[in-house]
Amino acid sequence: MPSATHYLDHTATTPVLDEVVDVVTAAMRRTGNASSLHTPGREARRVVEESRERVAEALRVRPSEVVFTSGGTESDNLAVKGTYAARRAADPARDRLVVSGIEHHAVLDPVEHLVAHEGARVTFVEPDGDGLVAPAALAAALAADGGPGTVALASVMWANNEVGTVQPVPGLAAVAHEHGIPFHSDAVQALGQVPLDLSVVDLGVVTGHKIGGPLGVGVLTAGRDQSPVPLTHGGGQERRLRSGTLDTPGIAGLAEAVVHAAEHQASHARHLAVLRDALIEGALALDDGIRVSGPWSPGDTTRRLAGNAHLRVPDAEGDSLLYLLDAAGIACSTGSACQAGVPRASHVLLAMGVPEEEARGALRLTLGHGSTTADVDAFLAALPQALERARRAHAASSRVRA
Repeated sequence: MPSATHYLDHTATTPVLDEVVDVVTAAMRRTGNASSLHTPGREARRVVEESRERVAEALRVRPSEVVFTSGGTESDNLAVKGTYAARRAADPARDRLVVSGIEHHAVLDPVEHLVAHEGARVTFVEPDGDGLVAPAALAAALAADGGPGTVALASVMWANNEVGTVQPVPGLAAVAHEHGIPFHSDAVQALGQVPLDLSVVDLGVVTGHKIGGPLGVGVLTAGRDQSPVPLTHGGGQERRLRSGTLDTPGIAGLAEAVVHAAEHQASHARHLAVLRDALIEGALALDDGIRVSGPWSPGDTTRRLAGNAHLRVPDAEGDSLLYLLDAAGIACSTGSACQAGVPRASHVLLAMGVPEEEARGALRLTLGHGSTTADVDAFLAALPQALERARRAHAASSRVRA
């Protein structure tokens, strides 16, 4: 077994920052429920509200628009299901959701639930070959299937978790707003890698563990004119949108991570782009038919996430490559960790027009804080042998199927 693992799966989760550990530890040593009225409770409330203000400033929204949740999945569910329920109740004609075909399953699965159980209709906005959703494509989708008056919510993620494409969110939101339609964007992958201003969307989502924060805590930003129907009921915390005892230590750690991500975004992106480009250029230099998914040009951090390298390898299965690289001490992914272990081609690549056979040979390599040149070099050193063995296995499997 290798003596060390080179971690190239920061999109799945990233190591907790030391300063976040310190903040969380200090908060955990204090007792107090932020809903209690006594002195310890008020002290916990102070930590929560100061954290809310820090998060709001970093995300460029008002503190009253910050709703603390357990993470990205809960935030997306509340935004999609809650907004659909509220808008449909106010106007039964609004039974349609307009959603990009490359969303994370935290958005797609709630949409599928609404279609199956709540009578919703969905219009998918397909991306181009780079995974980009154009404002004109969104406008066409809003106009289809009964027109804008039937739409409860439009949703396009800020940056894709698989291929790293950054979307023109301000322009997309403007298209939705022309028709009075609330716009939701999952910005989980964008925070810390591109400039982020969640005031341009009605409902935005970030989470802690993608930026060096704690697991199990995230944020839904909901404009003051947004009133999603809550998914949970109880104590009425967080504008009555998300009842439950507030995780004071987690919230404090989240705020520390969000502020750090916003303050260091530019320098962090430059550092990651250098490593990403070396990784991509080294893989392409093998002249082995490897292709890059999504937009890419050296040094670019505006169209593609700085830390994302997504490669398609012909005549090989992504899962085989993943396990062979793992045995060589390289931790990477074939796509979304939430779908790991499911032997099917990525819906993102299929939506981009990639043939299913080619989509099965995908590798996602993502960098984050702590990533070094040594990580890239280790991957490039291990790749040729992994390719050879994966292709042998693919050829043998194809012969058996034939």
